[in-house]
Amino acid sequence: MSPSPPRRPQRRAASTRPASYDESLLDAELQALLGDAASRRVRRLRRLSAEERQRETETEALIALSLGFPIDELLPEERPLLPAHIADAPNDYIVVRNHILASWRADPGAPLPLARVLETVAASYDRLVAAAHGYLAREGHINLGVSAAFPAAPPPDAATQGAAAVLVVGAGLAGLAAARQLLRFGLRVLVLEGRARPGGRVYTARLGEDKAAVELGGSVITGIHANPLGVLARQLGLPLHKVRDRCPLYYPDGRTVETRLDRSIDLVFNTLLDHATRLRESLNEAAERISLGEAIEKLRRLYHVARTDDERMVLDWHFANLEFSNAAGGNFRLIHALCDGVPVLYEKKVSRIEHGVDGVSVTVEEGQIFQADMVLCTVPLGVLKSGSIIFDPELPEEKLGAIQRLGFGLLNKVAMVFPHVFWDEDIDTFGCLNKESSKRGEFFLFYSYHTVSGGAVLIALVAGEAALEFEKVDPVVSLHRVLGILKGIYGPKGVTVPDPVQSVCTRWGSDPFCSGSYSHIRVGSSGADYDILAESVNDRLFFAGEATNRAYPATMHGALLSGLREASKIRRASENLVNSDQKKNSLPKSLKPPNGALLDLFLEPDLAFGRFSFVFSSPTPDDPEAPGFLRFSLDKHLLLQPNKPELNGDQKDYSSASGAFHLYATVSREQADRLQK
Repeated sequence: MSPSPPRRPQRRAASTRPASYDESLLDAELQALLGDAASRRVRRLRRLSAEERQRETETEALIALSLGFPIDELLPEERPLLPAHIADAPNDYIVVRNHILASWRADPGAPLPLARVLETVAASYDRLVAAAHGYLAREGHINLGVSAAFPAAPPPDAATQGAAAVLVVGAGLAGLAAARQLLRFGLRVLVLEGRARPGGRVYTARLGEDKAAVELGGSVITGIHANPLGVLARQLGLPLHKVRDRCPLYYPDGRTVETRLDRSIDLVFNTLLDHATRLRESLNEAAERISLGEAIEKLRRLYHVARTDDERMVLDWHFANLEFSNAAGGNFRLIHALCDGVPVLYEKKVSRIEHGVDGVSVTVEEGQIFQADMVLCTVPLGVLKSGSIIFDPELPEEKLGAIQRLGFGLLNKVAMVFPHVFWDEDIDTFGCLNKESSKRGEFFLFYSYHTVSGGAVLIALVAGEAALEFEKVDPVVSLHRVLGILKGIYGPKGVTVPDPVQSVCTRWGSDPFCSGSYSHIRVGSSGADYDILAESVNDRLFFAGEATNRAYPATMHGALLSGLREASKIRRASENLVNSDQKKNSLPKSLKPPNGALLDLFLEPDLAFGRFSFVFSSPTPDDPEAPGFLRFSLDKHLLLQPNKPELNGDQKDYSSASGAFHLYATVSREQADRLQK
């Protein structure tokens, strides 16, 4: 049975004017509960009355609940990872676990060591504290992030000799989160990314003379304290703008939708969603053959609601907003922070993944082969659906079925930079209705980014079926349609809509690296398909990404959490590998110099700067056409380290002596000089 349909984000009626930059209600409550780290420690260390202790326990339970933990029980995946005597009687453990979660969220910029927690809890609970702290740290619920306190490297005292090697396919949020965590666990990691940039479906473009930052992919973080992306933003000190609730709606002729009608249809829409939920629950498996849209339309006719043209247009707008509400969100500055210290090879489009009991082998389009112990595949669902990556052996039938059944939706944007802001600066969003139901998702919502982008940026969204048609239309035609809508809204108000300085139309559906925008449950699929997609294959092949997160699909934080989840699974699998007789893999032999000749050649380079060294053919090394070799050196700790071989006789161990990993290429003297400049 399909899960309950998602309720769209709250949107305040046009006449309501809330304070512009207040946090959401949940964020405000969490901030009040969390307080600051110092005050929490002081309260904990002093003697608390029974009433105060009970109140604090309840507060910490609410914080844990906001982070996805049940108030008074274990997570399904938590139970098997705990000692049996704790899992069977978990009440005291849960209280301790919630206390640790609340303590770290009060100050997520600094590590929360076990010793500090022990100082705040009675000694009789030391074993529970150790169990809870160990679980939360291993599973990525505490002590993680992008601040200086959490580098992408293991602690100095960690044992990394003989650690397993892991290849990560994809440098989006899931891949980068997993790679950072695995590096902190002490594993050897290399990320392969097909694009020339990190981020995946999160992409920031610089447009206009002022180089305004325009988010062409994910752009919204839902919540600050409960969302792990909000935690990363707090660690980086990034300024975040609260998207204001007021979102006026406009008819195609520019008239503003009346507040009474707006609120009335808003109530009707959410009531239909509730009824559709109960209908699908009562139909059980039969509901999988009925789409959410079909169910709501049948209920609309049954209850005789939204019958006039105006009412139907407003209801269609809510449908489009629901389709959009399942799209991803985020901020590209977080991607750059996640990349710090993570070894990534770009423009390595993976075409084949072989997996077996002896390890994995990943082939990229140009034929280069990478070998490791395990591989984490984080490519979008659209790529899996396209079949552009061959798995050998083939994926299990159950997983192939989940890939086929789940839907992969599309959200596109028209991003425009104007010479000045001509729209209402007191709002961040406004909507536009469409007379045709089939086009309800076409430019239905406009986002203003002038408060955060550094320019007069306005973005029009295209969702659902309209997003598919949008990719077939010439971008110039699409831009003219958007400008026509804006002129229809603001022209009657006496406002002149200028031509944009620059504009961009996205084509996420045509992008071979994603083939769409976000996963969703369509007719014939269910929430169980997300779980199936997340299953690993023989502890060698793992999967992450928003389409593997049943709790938070189609979101950026869902992708991030899936990466942390898989990092923990890979760590456990690597521990089993260390304890077994199975061999561990190293870098492909093709990436290792066969002997020390190249190292000897570069002992006295003709030209050197930064990480680059050059040698040119004699006797004319200064000739612009002189051929030569380039060497680019990377610190060895940033890369997968091969197992140290046993050396015979007078063999030289160049890998350990150099302390670096080298990449070589042929260049001319002229190219070297240009690179230096």
